[in-house]
Amino acid sequence: MSSALPRPELRLRIIVPVLNEGASLSARLAALQGLRAQGAELVVVDGGSVDDSWARARGWADHLLCSAPSRAQQMNTGALASHLQPAKALLFLHADTALPPNALERIEHALQERHWGRFDVRLDAAGRMFRLIETMMNWRSRYSGIATGDQAIFVRADAFSALGGFPDQALMEDIELSKRLSKLSRPACLRDRVTTSARKWQQNGLLRTVLLMWRLRLAYFAGANPQRLALQYGYRAAPEPAGAAIAILAKAPIPGWAKTRLIPALGAAGAARAQRRFCLQTLHCATQAQMGEITLWCAPDRLSRVVRALQLRLGVQRQSQPQGDIGERMRAAAQAHFACAGAPPLLIIGSDCAVLAPGHLQEAARRLLTHDVCLIPAEDGGYVLIGLRKMIPELFQGLAWSTSAVLAQTLERCARLSASVAQLPALWDIDEPADWQRWQALHKAETALETPCP
Repeated sequence: MSSALPRPELRLRIIVPVLNEGASLSARLAALQGLRAQGAELVVVDGGSVDDSWARARGWADHLLCSAPSRAQQMNTGALASHLQPAKALLFLHADTALPPNALERIEHALQERHWGRFDVRLDAAGRMFRLIETMMNWRSRYSGIATGDQAIFVRADAFSALGGFPDQALMEDIELSKRLSKLSRPACLRDRVTTSARKWQQNGLLRTVLLMWRLRLAYFAGANPQRLALQYGYRAAPEPAGAAIAILAKAPIPGWAKTRLIPALGAAGAARAQRRFCLQTLHCATQAQMGEITLWCAPDRLSRVVRALQLRLGVQRQSQPQGDIGERMRAAAQAHFACAGAPPLLIIGSDCAVLAPGHLQEAARRLLTHDVCLIPAEDGGYVLIGLRKMIPELFQGLAWSTSAVLAQTLERCARLSASVAQLPALWDIDEPADWQRWQALHKAETALETPCP
């Protein structure tokens, strides 16, 4: 019996924690593609974004993961995930920080002699005061041996793993990690500069921000609770997690059967390939949300070869969709779920909302703690998600399905039944060639990558 060969180590894994970064994220991740070409791996870890950060990151990253909205937990998720290929070194990079051109070479050279290190920092704003602030940051770090996240901390992977990663705390996780790593070696303080955003100084005022950061740092060294300090810094308390099952209604990616309205633009085979990708992305989104059982409701049937392959790859349950309109098929999924006593809330989604993110699913589940129904409207007048706290069969009967009236009719039906409703911001489906072009514009990076994440 032969054993599997060990996987070769990557030169470097870059971990980027993100949370509602918006349009700027694409350019930041695009700037890292040169390092990927040199053998570095890019892992983006989302903290539950409800903007388009998840969708934007997909085209640029080797792996797109989700964790609780805590920078420490996000970075640990990207660094310590067991299913990822081993790496020799780890680089923790804030989403608003840009590396110097020779970063990989400088990191590898520095880690030959030290266990960890960081770069000097430059703020991306003009003015003498910003030059003074960055000079003081670099001098303080070089003198104290303490690095901050803005300086792009890098570390040997084995040393990071031996220390158990970042401490699970809401603020000062970089300070605490520096203290622990300093017991192994002094940091390599590189004079090459990363460029980071000056927005916190610009938004809150230079002097006020400097004084606040010094006060919080002194309080931390005096033993103050990091969670309390995080609230003083301006972070919001992390929302409580909520559980829910997820039902995904999807057509098997069969040419001539799936995404037929895209056939004029893509051809039957191309539309089927698009549907396969949409299914994979939706399943990836649902599994990364980590909320509960996932069931893939399939058409034409659950025994489709492609559907079986998807199910085996991701380990979800699968069922066959019944005959009837989309309302009847959603009703069947809801009825099957709520037939079990004590069933948790249920989220029902399709497979063609490529901008749907784990954060949307998590937020919908939280809304169902206090509402009977949660809806994510679609821009075309329907909805991309309906969440139920209990079975309400009337929501799936007698509506003008596949028209722009669906959302309005659903809301009217909820009002008539006295069912409380929460609505989240609208998203959009990929149904028509114009939707496909919109999605391609958002994901233009994928055309240049050999192995984009699902």
